[in-house]
Order: sequence, then C-alpha cells, then structure tokens
Amino acid sequence: MISHRVDRPRPGEPPDALVPSSAKDRDRIQEKRRRIVAGATRVFFEKGFHRTTIREIALASGMSMGQLYHYISSKDDVLFLVYQHMQALWFDHLATAGIEAIADPRQRLTRALCCTLEFIGRHQELFLFIYTETKYLERRHLRVVLAMDDQNVVGFWRRLIRDVGWSGDDLDFAANLVSFLMVFLVLRGWNLERGGRGRDLDDLIAFTLRGLGLPADGSRAGAQ
Repeated sequence: MISHRVDRPRPGEPPDALVPSSAKDRDRIQEKRRRIVAGATRVFFEKGFHRTTIREIALASGMSMGQLYHYISSKDDVLFLVYQHMQALWFDHLATAGIEAIADPRQRLTRALCCTLEFIGRHQELFLFIYTETKYLERRHLRVVLAMDDQNVVGFWRRLIRDVGWSGDDLDFAANLVSFLMVFLVLRGWNLERGGRGRDLDDLIAFTLRGLGLPADGSRAGAQ
C-alpha cells in the first residue's frame, strides 16, 4: 500500500513510497530515473503530457516497457519526477553560485533573485511545461508536490526575506509572491515588447526589492 504521508521531501530524493521501484540499488534507481526524466521531457515538450504514451517514454529513455516499470508505475510518477528534477537543478544552480556563502542578507537575497531568474530563463520550456501540466497530477502526487513547493521553493524565499528583516505582517504571502514573480516572464513575458530580456530581469529584481521595502539597486550587475 502506498503511504500518503509527507516526510520532508528534498530535491533529488523522492519519497520511495510515492514512486515505488522493484530495483534495490538506490544509486541505480536515481540514475535510471534521471534517464527517464531526460527522455520523457523531450517527448512531453513536443507532444504534451496527455498525448505522450508510456511506450514513447520508454523508447525515449532507451528502455523496454518492462525495464521502465522497474522504476516507475505510471505516467504520473514521471511527471512528479520531472517536477522534482526541476527543484534539484535549481538548488544545484544556487549552490554553484555560492548563495549561502554571502554574508550580507540583502546581497544574498538580491543574488538569489538574479540567479533564479537567469536559471528559469535557461529552462523556460521546462517551467512552462510544469506550470501547465502539474495540475493533472493525481491527488497523492499533487499533495506531495505542493508540500515540496512550500518547503523547498517558498521556504527558501521565506528564509531569505526573514533574514533581511522583513517587517510585514504576512511572511508567507511575501514568499509566495516572490516565488510567482520568478516565473512571471515565462508565463507573461510574451506580452512584453520593451528593451530586451536584460532590462526585464533588472526591472523585475528592482520591483521585487521595492515590494519588500528594500532599496531597488538590485540589478544583475549589482548582484555580482
């Protein structure tokens, strides 16, 4: 029986009960699931989630149907793994940028905003896919995805906003709003005809900082 308990999910480590596998080697499971995500996203981006078949995912992953079912049990499992893969990529990007090593809280927040916007810009297709398709997850997967988002994404911004001395009444609202602003250009950028993406990023960072009551000198250059 699959457990529905959410036990502090972390990027790169899906709850084993949620995506069961008949394989025993954890490293092998993770490697095969990375292959599945890489193959599945290529097909998903081309055909969409609903039109993609498990057989096509197996083919794109270089596996037989039997092999694929050793590591996932449904197409929903694959969509969940894609979402988790996105979070893991983002955390790796932040770690590479040395965000946590920045001592000054405002500089750390500004740099995190900059790095996140640049990261999302490089993976626009992935983020657009996730935001349009996650709603189709079945309830048990969706519940864990929402818990992961609150802990790993909103929680990240919640901590950084608190560190700069946020004086507003609703920290959760502020953190959720920042999380949404990070994907604004992916979801609404098609409606902007201005001075190019660089200006869009600088203006979005400045807008976010002003909204948090901070000096709006947070351009990408100032965040280096």
